[in-house]
Amino acid sequence: MASAKTVGGGREQFTRNSGFIFAAIGSAVGLGNIWRFPGVAYESGGGAFLIPYLVALLTAGIPVLFLDYAVGHRFRGTAPLSFRRIKKPVEALGWFQTGLLFVIGVYYAAVIAWAASYFFFSFNQSWGDDPATFFTQDYLQVGDPGVSTTVVGGVALPLVIVWLAVLAVLALGVANGIEKVNIVFIPLLFIGFTGLVIRAITLPGAADGLNALFTPQWAALKDLDVWIAAYSQIFFSLSIAFGIMIAYASFQRRRANMTSSGLVVAFANSSFEILAGIGVFSALGFLAYQQQVAVSDLEGLTGPILSFVTFPAVISEMPGAAFFGALFFGSLVIAGFTSLISLMIGVSGALQDKWGISRTKAAVGVSGICGLISIALFSTTSGLIALDTVDMFANNVGVVASAIMMTVILIWVLRRGDMLRQHLNAVSTFKVGKIWLALVGVVAPIFLTIMLVQKVWSVIDEGYEGYPTWYLGVFGWGTIALVVVAAVLLTLPSWKGRDQPDFLPWPPLADTGRTSGPSTKETVR
Repeated sequence: MASAKTVGGGREQFTRNSGFIFAAIGSAVGLGNIWRFPGVAYESGGGAFLIPYLVALLTAGIPVLFLDYAVGHRFRGTAPLSFRRIKKPVEALGWFQTGLLFVIGVYYAAVIAWAASYFFFSFNQSWGDDPATFFTQDYLQVGDPGVSTTVVGGVALPLVIVWLAVLAVLALGVANGIEKVNIVFIPLLFIGFTGLVIRAITLPGAADGLNALFTPQWAALKDLDVWIAAYSQIFFSLSIAFGIMIAYASFQRRRANMTSSGLVVAFANSSFEILAGIGVFSALGFLAYQQQVAVSDLEGLTGPILSFVTFPAVISEMPGAAFFGALFFGSLVIAGFTSLISLMIGVSGALQDKWGISRTKAAVGVSGICGLISIALFSTTSGLIALDTVDMFANNVGVVASAIMMTVILIWVLRRGDMLRQHLNAVSTFKVGKIWLALVGVVAPIFLTIMLVQKVWSVIDEGYEGYPTWYLGVFGWGTIALVVVAAVLLTLPSWKGRDQPDFLPWPPLADTGRTSGPSTKETVR
């Protein structure tokens, strides 16, 4: 058996399995759970949407989550190092995923800064009688699509605080930083948001909101777009196939129950999404009741507009508005921050793996560079439009393409699927059969490819949100191109042995009692 040093190389570890689970839940449960799922479910068949959602979770979400876990746990590295240990040329895919983490983290922090500001705004309802005007004109001071140099102080200051907090957590490390933050914040998030939901369902009109959300539209099940929406929601929500879960799994202990942990994370994430749907639409039902309109007549039922325009309008109508508002925006801050930490550990860890720099230096470098870019691009008067564009391309093009490449390369090109399946079964109580290979290698890539083709064709044919073509070229396609170029360039510097050419994955597959044929042979040099 390989020594602990050979297998782990002194790598940081979570001190307990619960720490890993809370961290993974913290990554999965983010802003999208609160502002994306309820709107997607409402627009995609209401209660009937839960059927394709559950199918997508079982046939793609959980299987690909297991794939991430298997890669990170077996090869003990962030995405670039783990993929390199599988096959050297695949390192570029790892850097592509790391680049996506960097890009998403840069703009994700801005939304957390908005939520932090609104946490304080909620105490006196600073948004007044017109939350839409306040958000776009008074707070963000939104201008035309372009590159603005006018910094909005009300956004820049909380953004600086967010990145300082990220720096502190990353510098503390896995056990003292990430683990402890999530062990405190995730239960706090669930308790606080549950209290918010309980309050929402007691409001007048809440039943109408819940009926609008959960009344099944069975005809929607015949629409392929509804099924694509379900698979899309699962992939974006679980934080899979772009390096986060690979990094977290690499910090897990050797004798960790990976698949059982994955099931806990997946179902906790989905439970929170349904909880968010109940809370959001109960509140929307109340707003419709106050305005004497139907829920279907309301606008801004998803995305940032839901959180920063529609919900402030709801809060202003409620008894105890300050408390309710602080609870809602506090939940947004916590959910967003734990997800941001997971994004940045993937970047910071990759730099530590390849260049051997200290944890503190990596934390300072990543937080400093990301913070400067965040302020330069997303705290200006063009910040909202830039964020919207980069977010659409990073998630709908970059992440989806990453997932397709990862599944196809590992399962079909390198034929590592059975080896990774054996690893999961060797360390876990919940065993995965060969159907897992079909789900990861066939079902997931098919739906992901359909998603990617649909989105790319839509942008080419119709544009996006009416933004100028040149703007989409720079901030949309340009972002993807930049990540691709960076991925190629970052493979060029030498590892100088830090990839441990004599690295031995654990456990040896021969110890599992299974025969490892040509398709599962591991090449570690």
